[in-house]
Amino acid sequence: MWKWVKESGRALGSLERRRGRWWWERRLVFADWFYALVPLPFSAMFQLSSASTESIGLLSGAFVFLLNGLAAVNVLTAVLAGFAVYVAPVLWAAAMVLLRRIDPRWLLVTSFVLLLLFGNFVPAAIALYSYAVYFSDRRVLVAWLVALSLAVTGAYQAVFLGYFFLIIGFLVMPTVMGLWVGTRRQLIDRLHERAERLEREQHLLADQAITAERTRIAREMHDVVAHRVSLMVLHAGGLEVSSEDPRTIETAGVIRTTGREALTELRGILGVLREEGAAAPTAPQPVLSDLDRLVREWRAAGMEIERTGTGEERPVPGPVQRTVYRIVQEGLTNAAKHAQGARVTVLLHHAPGRLEVEVANGPAPAGTGVPAPRSGFGLAGLRERVVLAGGELTAGVCPDGGWRLRAIVPTDTPAGAEETAP
Repeated sequence: MWKWVKESGRALGSLERRRGRWWWERRLVFADWFYALVPLPFSAMFQLSSASTESIGLLSGAFVFLLNGLAAVNVLTAVLAGFAVYVAPVLWAAAMVLLRRIDPRWLLVTSFVLLLLFGNFVPAAIALYSYAVYFSDRRVLVAWLVALSLAVTGAYQAVFLGYFFLIIGFLVMPTVMGLWVGTRRQLIDRLHERAERLEREQHLLADQAITAERTRIAREMHDVVAHRVSLMVLHAGGLEVSSEDPRTIETAGVIRTTGREALTELRGILGVLREEGAAAPTAPQPVLSDLDRLVREWRAAGMEIERTGTGEERPVPGPVQRTVYRIVQEGLTNAAKHAQGARVTVLLHHAPGRLEVEVANGPAPAGTGVPAPRSGFGLAGLRERVVLAGGELTAGVCPDGGWRLRAIVPTDTPAGAEETAP
């Protein structure tokens, strides 16, 4: 029940984020429609006031006289003419508001005509505000502000103080507000751009630091590991040539072959570390069929290994096969390092939906020499690999003093296909 509630909450949160993103991407279109529809009643009020007051608008008296004459002849014609003169321009101006961010000239010209002929301030205020917000040519803005101010003197009959308040209240204030909003928007855009630039620079610095660290690691591996392994291969080759004991010759050959393979793999790793963006080595990756070769190599090195396979073999994905191979390889390496001479068992069990692998060794015989150094990085990396594959890894000491490494790696995880491990 609680899981269902959490999943439902995540789904609702994702839906709300998508809905909020949808609204945010279309916010400017909604703003255009808002400025087109909300001021429409006020614009119509200014427009009709010129019909009732002949002193407002340059041609208001002529329009009133024309409509009165048409009304005396035909009322329907007078109504249609009144619609064309007083209502249609308001609707046209509202439609031009939708173009204020694309081509503001249409709205500016329309507002100039309506202000001069009918004394309608609403389109002029919206036009000046929109141009100040979305366009940066201040000379054009000042020119239209002066033109609309001259239109006020032609549309209204007032004293100087009346003109002053009309121009300041209906033209200058929207222009100043638009300049403030536009400047603030530009500042925010520049801050966003600066933040993105700083983030890109941070990523670039991080990439440079990673490249430098990769180069340092490659240099250290070349100077320490590669030289040591090369020296080991050289001594093994000399021992193979100079010795007369067949067992010693065979062991030296195994050491020399293993060392050369390690140098080849190390050379590929160093190439990837030194060259940024270089592709990983394309050598065939180990699979389950390579386990026999791995066991033979360790047996040739003197380890006593017993390998057992149980269960019905099924197709196993390639990544799972590589993971199981690395588990067995790590288990045999740890047994050779920390329990020299101990008997090792390798168990591979095929179960429905999973593959189980176990590498166990008995206690190390007494007097086997100096213990090998411990780092713990091998098991840590192996556990990360198994967890990424969706499995589980356990490792610990056995009751007899030995060590056991066990992992369960899912293959297809079918529902209800569980089987008890032997």
